[in-house]
Amino acid sequence: MNFLFYYFLAVNNIAFILIGYDKYLAKKRRYRIPERTLLLFVLAGGTIASGISMLLFRHKTSKRSYLVRFFTIVFFQIVLLFLATYYKLLRF
Repeated sequence: MNFLFYYFLAVNNIAFILIGYDKYLAKKRRYRIPERTLLLFVLAGGTIASGISMLLFRHKTSKRSYLVRFFTIVFFQIVLLFLATYYKLLRF
């Protein structure tokens, strides 16, 4: 369980930094971080920090296609977490 804590801590920190940096690049009109990369970190478990950084930096909040993919990933993560706890694969 210790490993999972540090894994999610690292992934969330990276996701937060990436979205903040992408916002910085957007303001400077420079080459951006691909959405696929940002969503990969959401899929890897950086959902919480990605959501917070989207709201904090006001980044990607008006792009409908990104939000649909983001919330689709969130939905499936919630379903997987529910199933894992329901079938006692995870214990809290």
